[in-house]
Formats: sequence, structure tokens, C-alpha cells
Amino acid sequence: RPAPPPPFFAGAAARCRCSAPASAAMASPGIFIEDPMEDQPASKPAAASEEKTGAGSRPKAASAAAAAPAASAAPAASASASSSSGSGASDKKEEKASGPICCLVIGMAGSGKTTLMQRLNSEVHQRKIPSYIVNLDPAVGKVPYEPNIDIRDTVKYKEVMKQYKLGPNGGIMTSLNLFATRFGQVMGFIDKRAKELKYCFMDTPGQIEVFTWSASGQIITDTIAATYPTVLIYVVDTPRTTNPITFMSNMTYACSIMYKSQLPFIIAFNKTDVVSHKFAEKWMSDFDAFDTALNQEKSYMSTFTRSMSLVIDEFYQNIKHVGVSAVTGAGMDDLFKAIDEAAQEYYETYKPMIAKRKVSLAKKKAEDEKREVERIREDMRRTKGRKVEKDEQGEVKSLRKGTASLRVSEEKRGAGNRNIGTQKHQPSKPKRPNVNEQDLPPI
Repeated sequence: RPAPPPPFFAGAAARCRCSAPASAAMASPGIFIEDPMEDQPASKPAAASEEKTGAGSRPKAASAAAAAPAASAAPAASASASSSSGSGASDKKEEKASGPICCLVIGMAGSGKTTLMQRLNSEVHQRKIPSYIVNLDPAVGKVPYEPNIDIRDTVKYKEVMKQYKLGPNGGIMTSLNLFATRFGQVMGFIDKRAKELKYCFMDTPGQIEVFTWSASGQIITDTIAATYPTVLIYVVDTPRTTNPITFMSNMTYACSIMYKSQLPFIIAFNKTDVVSHKFAEKWMSDFDAFDTALNQEKSYMSTFTRSMSLVIDEFYQNIKHVGVSAVTGAGMDDLFKAIDEAAQEYYETYKPMIAKRKVSLAKKKAEDEKREVERIREDMRRTKGRKVEKDEQGEVKSLRKGTASLRVSEEKRGAGNRNIGTQKHQPSKPKRPNVNEQDLPPI
């Protein structure tokens, strides 16, 4: 019988099941995430499949199946119209066969990530694009959309804080660590519908450093990027970046995340319905305009910001940026276009890089295994079946066979070898000749 799950895992009422073999339960609790589409009917009438296509509804299996032909026909038509040769069609076919485009939505707290996820969910429903919505924020109280896979159904954030006596950020990080151990099941659900889905949007915690600079965030990002085309969408609060120093802080953080993840990157200037993002595009393309705005700042940070703007000028040249409004839906066409271009960039640039990294890691692993085998052979040659005793540091203390100690014998042998050169030369005594009694004269 499997061991009962710890209290911070959700019970049977949530979308997880506690059913694991005894061997697996010995290592860890058998917590399994339920397939979000498993309990839905295979087909429904067209009128019923189109209901609840707003922001807060879950995509039904019937709507996904009905939208699949239209979604597959649209890329095919665009590919045939844009390319005159067969190379473009083959690239589209490879992209379609490789699964959905996974988009990780990251950004500072208050930048509008969750609202943008709600807008993305509404857009894919209105355009009838089969997609998955995943929530990776365990501390959020309520989301304006219904995700297909929710971390809150698997891990109880408050129970984690209570049991491990952690604060808010520590509880989020520990919850992500626990969920990362079951992320293979999430990939299994995506694999089942990889041929049907076109996008997979994932919402991340509001504390950006908890996801981007933690081990669990790196594991989740690398797992997705090794299987499907992955794009990072960095959401920027446009009204707050009108200050040149704040703008440079956002760009520096975006640059660090892009070079750390080594994945296609898109900067989405959100809340353009409040302040237009044209000033940010001008600052990114024209250094003199940014320097003029920076001259109005009299703080000590202005000099440092001016130096940083010169350093990351190359970063502006190769980055994709769009202006969107999660409230009004303005700029969503540009965002989807940028996502498709970034996915193509993944196949051309990042996928060979990931394949090369896999080969390098496999080669390093083989060398480590070979080195370990050689060490074991050397130990077997030295021990010859004798008992090995180690000290607290893991060093070989003695190697015994019965009551004889190998180390003691080696020390004695070494001491004897050292005494050979230090002993003084003593004249040897004359040996007594061997005389036979028969040769002696009679008495």
C-alpha cells in the first residue's frame, strides 16, 4: 500500500491521485497530476463547443478538435503564400510535427503577467486555436482564467509555509521544487496532445527571481526547451519605465535573463492603453534621445545608467519587442507574430545549440563513468577482497585481512626503507668457517 501523501499535497478532491506502486511509494509519495482533459467528452455539438469562449473558461476537447483543422489550414495557407520554394513548407511541417510553442510569461511583480495570460486565453478561444494554459504560481489567490494545469491543485502553498516554517518567498520556492519533481507528468499531458496544440502558455510567480534564478525554474525551463520550441515573454510595466533609470533597470534584468536561459526572448511593453511604448522604442534605437532624457536626472545613478546603456546597446539590436495592452487587447496580433518568429529562430539557432549541449553532456558523463570504473578497478586491485575501513573524511583508514592491517604493514615497510639510508655502517663480523668433525685431528 502506498504511503500517505504529506499534508502540503492536495487531496483526492483536487486533480491529483495518490496511487503508486509500493517501490515508488518508498522513495516519495505517489502524487500524480490528473489529466485536465481526461474527464471531458470526446465530441460535442458545434453550438455547445462554442459556449463560454470568454476569458474565464476552460478550452473544451470538442472546441480544440473543431479548431484543429482551421488552425492547421491557416499556417499551411500562409506558408504557401509567403514561400515560393518547398523549403518554407518543410519548415512549417517540421514546426507542426515538433509540438506546441511553449511560452513562459515572466516579469516583475505588478507588470500585468496574469492579466496578459487572461488576454492570451481569450484570444486563443476567439481565434479557435487549441492551446494549453498552465499556472505555475502557487501563491496566487484567484486567477481571471481557468488553467488546464494548476500547481495549486498539486501543492498547498500555505501548508508548505506552515510545515517548513518558511516565509512567502521561501514557500513559493519550496512549492516550485516539489512541483518540479512531478513536472514529467505535465510534459506527459502535453505529449498526448502535442499534435493538436499550437501554443502552451505558462504563468510564472510574481517574484521573478524565485523562478528565473532558482533550481526548480531552471529545471522546468530546460525540460521544456529540450522537447518543444520555447519562448520567453518578458512583461514590462510601461508607465513605470518612463523614468530612464527604471527603464535601464528593466532592460538590464531582461538582458541577464536572456543570456542565462539562452532561449528566444520577447519584450512585451504592457499597459500601452495608459502610456504608449513609442518612447521606449526610441530609447532603444537612438542613444542620443536616451542620453537627453537622462540628463534631466540629477541623481548619482545617472552616470551609471549612461554607462550601462552603452554596454547593452548590442542587446537592443537583437531583441524582439512589441507593445500590448492586456486590458483592451491592442497589439496582440504583433505579439503572436513575434512568438511565431521566435519559434522559427528556435529551430534555426537554439535547437542546434541545445543538441550540441546534449552531446557535450553525454561525452562528459561517459568520461566520468570511465574514470569511476578505473578507480573501482584500482581499488579492487589494491584490496584483493580484503575488508576496507574508512575514517570520517572518507579516506581509507585500514585494509584488513584477518588481524593484519595493510596500512600498518605499509608504514612499517616504509619506515624500514627509510632506515636503510640512515643506519651507520658497521664492520661485519668475520664468519666462522664451517668445519667438518671428521677433518679434525684426534685428541
